[in-house]
Amino acid sequence: MIDFNNFPFKKAIVTGGAGFIGSHIVEELVTNGVETISIDNYFAGKHENLEFLKKYPHFHEVECDVLDFEGLEKQFQGVDIVFHEAASKKTICINNPRLDLEINAKGTFNLLELAVKHKVKKFVHASTGSVYGEAEFMPQSESHPLNPTSYYGVSKLAGEKYVRAFHHLYGLNVAMLRYFHVYGPRQESSDVGGVVSIFARHILEGKPIYIYGDGTQQRSFTFVKDVVKANLLAAISEHTNGNVYNCASGIKVTIGELYNYVCDILGKPNHPVEYKDWMPGDIKVFDIDNSKIRKELGIDFVTDFVSGLKQTVNWTKDFYESKGSF
Repeated sequence: MIDFNNFPFKKAIVTGGAGFIGSHIVEELVTNGVETISIDNYFAGKHENLEFLKKYPHFHEVECDVLDFEGLEKQFQGVDIVFHEAASKKTICINNPRLDLEINAKGTFNLLELAVKHKVKKFVHASTGSVYGEAEFMPQSESHPLNPTSYYGVSKLAGEKYVRAFHHLYGLNVAMLRYFHVYGPRQESSDVGGVVSIFARHILEGKPIYIYGDGTQQRSFTFVKDVVKANLLAAISEHTNGNVYNCASGIKVTIGELYNYVCDILGKPNHPVEYKDWMPGDIKVFDIDNSKIRKELGIDFVTDFVSGLKQTVNWTKDFYESKGSF
C-alpha cells in the first residue's frame, strides 16, 4: 500500500487524465489529498470519468492537448510530479501514423521540456510492450531487443528515448513503465479502446465480435488498479530513476479464450464471431518477464483475471444500460 501521509509530492499533473488508466491515477491521487491537474484533449477521454471528483477543491480538470506547448505550460506552476499517460492509440497509428508520431514523440518532448524548466521532481512515463516487436526470446525482459513492428511501437519508443535523453542531459528523475494489455472499469469500448470492452460492447449491441487473425494470439492482461499501484510505487522509489519496467501481471490469455470468457459473463455463449485478416504489425505472443518490477518496486499483482474481467464487463454493461447506447 502507498502511505499518502508521507507521499513526497504535493501537486501532480496527469496527462490523459480523463482516459481509462489516467482517470484511475487521478482518482487515487485526489481521494488521498494530492492536488491534481488532469490534462486531456477528450479525443478518447470522457468527462464522466472524472465527474465524481469535482467535489474535491484540490482537483482541477483542464482541456488541453499535449501538442499545445503554451497551453501546457500554464498548468506547470508548482507541479512536482508528472504522470504522462496521454498517448496515441494503436488504431490511430494505422489510420494516421503522422499524428501518432506527433502525439507520442513531440507531445512527450513538450512535457519533458516543461518538466525541466519548472524543476519537476519526478516524471513517470507510460510506455508499451509494443516497443519490443516480435519476441526473440521469451519471457521478454527489459533487456529484450527493441525492434517495434508497428508505427505505434516506433513512436512510443521515440518517446522513451526522449525520456532517457532528458534524464541523462538534465538529470531529470524519470521512471518508465511498459504497459501491455490493461483492462478494468472505464476502459474505452469504441474502436480506439481495449479488446475486453470492445468485445463486451459488441455483445451488448448484438453485433458480431471481430477477431483479427485466428484467435490464438496470446496477450498479457493486467488489471488497472494494479497499474495504478505500479505508477505510485515508481513515483516514490529511488530505484526507478532512469529505469524502465515491464508493468505486467504475468497473466496470459489468448484472444479466443477471452472471447469465451466475455460471452459467458454476459450470458451469451457462442455469440457470433467473424475472423478477419491479421492486423499489420500485430504481435502474436506476449510472454512477459515481470521479475524486475516485482523485485525493485515490491509490487504484487493481486487481481486474478476472472475477477478483474467480471468487474470490467459489468462496468461496461452498467454504462451501456445507463446511457442506452455507447
